[in-house]
Amino acid sequence: MLKKFKDLTEREILALAIQNEEEDGKIFGEFADQLRQAYPSTAQMFEEMRAEEAAHRDRLFATFRERFGDHIPLIRREDVKGFLKRKPLWLVQPLGVDAARKHAQVMEMEAVRFYQRAASRVTHIPTRELLNRLADEERKHSETAGELQEKHLTEDARAREDKSHEKLFVLQIVQPGLAGLIDGSISTLAPIFAAAYATHRTWEAFLVGLAASIGAGISMGFTEALSDDGSLTGRGSPWIRGAATGLMTTAGGMGHTLPFLIKDFRVAMIVAFLVVGLELATISFIRHKYMDSPFLQVTFQVLIGGILVLLTGILIGSS
Repeated sequence: MLKKFKDLTEREILALAIQNEEEDGKIFGEFADQLRQAYPSTAQMFEEMRAEEAAHRDRLFATFRERFGDHIPLIRREDVKGFLKRKPLWLVQPLGVDAARKHAQVMEMEAVRFYQRAASRVTHIPTRELLNRLADEERKHSETAGELQEKHLTEDARAREDKSHEKLFVLQIVQPGLAGLIDGSISTLAPIFAAAYATHRTWEAFLVGLAASIGAGISMGFTEALSDDGSLTGRGSPWIRGAATGLMTTAGGMGHTLPFLIKDFRVAMIVAFLVVGLELATISFIRHKYMDSPFLQVTFQVLIGGILVLLTGILIGSS
């Protein structure tokens, strides 16, 4: 059973405050450690916030020891009603810099409310004064965070972090998604068009395309997820990468599979060819935009690969 805040003793309130500051300091430290390589300026900001939380904890502990001795009872946020349920964001790898900053703002607002309520429950005057001072300091933390952000996140630093953020996005989402799109769009061409030309029945071609697309998506997704856990390469969560690869593989195959829902064979083939052209153009654009590859060069490479696979399917199906 959770305890109500109004039922806490002054000893428990101080113990809870110490525990809160200890936990918040550790969270800011985790933020700093996880962001230091990609976002050094933001990491330094969190490191200074961690130091402030440590100073608050020491002041609270000094007051507790003076009044109640050295033994601090174990009482945490999750033992008391009224606290926000925190998701373990600091355990997420990789940690999003914007998510970390927003989470820190929520932590500061919660700390202000806690110290205000705690001060109203305490009768010991020096303790109440300390809690009120901490409430004021936590209230100023938003301004402090803004000052720290201006101090560490200069225009050049923010530009470097934005560039780093873009690189992480490419590594964690774009590259695996593009690999899936290429595989789904090109590798499924042969079986789909082979089935279409062999049977001249759109429904059979659709079923082959559906099976090939979903099967390739599952295979590619697990291959990507199991190939690299991201701990050394910094490519992020293997399951996020696997999901991106699998979904884009399936989407790439389904693009030229859906036209075969059209009953008229010739119309279905014309629409399918147009969709294939659109898919190859999309792949070329993504490679040009995110991989800094010359557009004409990547277009030529993608077209050659797509046409060869397409012709293979048509020749096999027509034989």
